[in-house]
Amino acid sequence: MDSSTPLSLIDSHHHIWQLEKGYYSWLTPEINVLYRDFTLNDYQQVVAGYCDPATRFNSVLVQASATDAETDSLLAQAAKNPLIAGVVGWVDFDGNSQQVNQRLSALSANNTFKGVRPMLQDIEDVNWVLKPNFAAIFEQLIQLNLSFDALCRVEHLPNILTLATQYPDLPIVIDHCAKPQISEGEFEMWTRAISAFKDVSNVYVKVSGLTLEASLEQQDYENFVPYFNVVHQTFGAKRMMWGSDWPVVNINSHYSAWLALSMELVEQWKESDKAHFWSGTATAFYKLGKNKI
Repeated sequence: MDSSTPLSLIDSHHHIWQLEKGYYSWLTPEINVLYRDFTLNDYQQVVAGYCDPATRFNSVLVQASATDAETDSLLAQAAKNPLIAGVVGWVDFDGNSQQVNQRLSALSANNTFKGVRPMLQDIEDVNWVLKPNFAAIFEQLIQLNLSFDALCRVEHLPNILTLATQYPDLPIVIDHCAKPQISEGEFEMWTRAISAFKDVSNVYVKVSGLTLEASLEQQDYENFVPYFNVVHQTFGAKRMMWGSDWPVVNINSHYSAWLALSMELVEQWKESDKAHFWSGTATAFYKLGKNKI
């Protein structure tokens, strides 16, 4: 373990999958680096160097399939592995709202279940999240002290802002900094959209997934600093959390390289802000280690 490794580290965003389950329609042989099984055992091997007895290391396991079956499987595996502090799953928002709320109540009985993530980036209707008939589901999330992960891009951010305003008691986290297309030089539009959340206290952000949005030639510190600085200026350390996005990070980078780059990005921060970024924000947002109700 390097001396710069945080003494408390929570990976707020990673996945696992098994191809034979058939849950992952988006996983095709063309994505060759990801087209194999990635298990909790694989993840433990990757992070073994950061699980020193002197270090608190936990993670949040996030859905990668729009199925109830995958969410159930993630919770079952998490129950056997103390490394997993929380699971973010999926529910069928488009289903009968009463049945969805019954499903949420059942899931919430498991204290490892922390929230939901509809796959907004894959839904053609950019306004989908604001459907009026979702109101009962959002109210149920609030009542159960569950959170909402927004898997989105810049075009979704105005609607996420509207959602956050409509439901100020709903904790929302923007995954992967809303995926700015770094390889395409997308900056000004993204900056305007993300900066709108500066005073929206129930919205947080995951500093994750950025290497995927940059080209292979843009994987050094200088290419990420402008985006990181905008996020820091908007959210501040108390609303920023680190995530690996493993194994998707393997497409253009890998776990240890992204972790090292992230350490460089926060190198000049004061220690209390680093503590929020590396573990405190995720702990507070997902209510890790404590009952939700």
